[in-house]
Amino acid sequence: MGNYFLDNEDIQFALDTLNIKELAELQEMFAENGDADYAPETVDDAVTGYAEILKIVGSIAADTIAPAAEQVDNEGHTLNDDGTVTYNPLTQKNLDKLAQGNLLGFTLPRRYGGLNCPNLIYTMATEIVSRADCSFMNMFGLQGIAETINAFASQEIKDMSLSRFCTGEVTGAMVLTEPDAGSDLQAVRLKAEQTEDGKWVLNGVKRFITNGCGEILLVLARSEPEITDGRGLSLFYVESDETVKVRHLEEKLGIHGSPTCELTFTNTPALLIGERQRGLITYVMALMNGARVGIAAQSLGVAEAAFRLARTYAAAREQFGAPIEVLPPVAEMLVDMKVKIEASRALTYHTCTICDKQNNGERLSQTPGIPKEIVSEQRKAARNAKRINGMLTPMSKYYGSEMAIEVSNMGLQVLGGSGYIKDYAAERYVRDARITNIYEGTSQLQVVAVIKGITSGTFESYIVDTFESKTYDDADLETLKASLIESRKKTVEAINFVKEQGTGYIDLSARKLVDCAIDILIGHLFLAQAEKCDRKKKIAKYFIERQAPRIAANVAVLLNRNSQAIDDYKTIVGDVPAAE
Repeated sequence: MGNYFLDNEDIQFALDTLNIKELAELQEMFAENGDADYAPETVDDAVTGYAEILKIVGSIAADTIAPAAEQVDNEGHTLNDDGTVTYNPLTQKNLDKLAQGNLLGFTLPRRYGGLNCPNLIYTMATEIVSRADCSFMNMFGLQGIAETINAFASQEIKDMSLSRFCTGEVTGAMVLTEPDAGSDLQAVRLKAEQTEDGKWVLNGVKRFITNGCGEILLVLARSEPEITDGRGLSLFYVESDETVKVRHLEEKLGIHGSPTCELTFTNTPALLIGERQRGLITYVMALMNGARVGIAAQSLGVAEAAFRLARTYAAAREQFGAPIEVLPPVAEMLVDMKVKIEASRALTYHTCTICDKQNNGERLSQTPGIPKEIVSEQRKAARNAKRINGMLTPMSKYYGSEMAIEVSNMGLQVLGGSGYIKDYAAERYVRDARITNIYEGTSQLQVVAVIKGITSGTFESYIVDTFESKTYDDADLETLKASLIESRKKTVEAINFVKEQGTGYIDLSARKLVDCAIDILIGHLFLAQAEKCDRKKKIAKYFIERQAPRIAANVAVLLNRNSQAIDDYKTIVGDVPAAE
């Protein structure tokens, strides 16, 4: 019997060292327990419960989900003649097992049968599931759909749906993308029209919909035909029926266990979520922020799986009379893999703590009967957290997905020819990881989101106020902190220079500036960990001393103001190739 929580010391380290009690106290304050069978009596009870929940997830991941992953990858799912989809039997078994463990309402209130966990705990669980099967995470990770219903829908919609999510009776999908509206969701055309009796119906096509065969769909549609941008879009709740057809299942490079559907809607009955015209601007943005943290967790899971396979193989595979792990080039790859994973985990989990502060601040500031002083305090906390979160969430998704692709590729390289064939899962990890920097917003879009926080001064003030003011008793940690301060000063110099050059150069420079900012932030997170663990001190030293030259190099390139990628674009890339 394995357990993907108990065998991961770094996740346990995070659970032990992050301020989980503070998160639990906020999470349980005025919690909606209703007539739930169980609710923790103290904060300590809640924290103990989180660990027990993660143990259950870890057990199911190791003993049920992971053994099925290869077969599901090979077989996929079945599109039926009537436009429905039948899950692979092993996928259904996974869902049933999670439902039996009461793990399908992770963050929902207990009154609906949920676990009322903070986002941080859900993210840990998502990582664990993703390690077992990256593609199955897309089923487990869609719990954000229920969160969105809970946050914005009417009580009628909540009552008809949320308990069904918790029991596993239904799964869901966020139905956003269209053939001509991918990254640019303002271009969505699917029509939402009202009948004479005031009811809504939907007509149109959606594409690239993860689990589009789910029973409950949140659909972004144009409710105001005269408004052509995002202000004309609303979000709708749909119970899938014969008016919703899966026209096609996409054949993909990876994540074969995740059904990606093309959907058609023909006079499909729908219910409005929240208010008209706020579909994209408010509701989908909130949904996507949660989804992006989920992809960061998914990236961690597949990277962890890739590393463990490579580490095991390198210790067992002998060449030149010794295990290949003693060869310096292989040893360096394995160390880089491990450090990159822990760097992404530190950033993602830190982001989750800020998400939880924002979510609970917004919830508590809107809960009736709470004392005015608490409402005022939580409203302020939510505003501050939202400002930081606007930068941290895309940072986590960008860094995590790029890390997963790099680590899975290095893992395959450690296995060499064996990694390239299907005898090992290394090639599946590469295929599965490759989607992470594409869906829920490409890496390029994440950079666009992050750069606003960097050029506005949010990044500098957050680093200076939160991290640089901290004093370490350990002289070595103080030396490393000084290196990070120097890197931050160089980065700020580059930021100011880039801003002087105008919008075009800001856009061209954004990725390098974001890379610098993320390296500095992760360095500080590692220092905080190093105070509590000697091993983390070595990790911090390795990371900071290797990233400092990279930051300096990026700054040097930016200060050189080479804009040839724009100025000489056509000369360098040449004419569009003739069609073959």
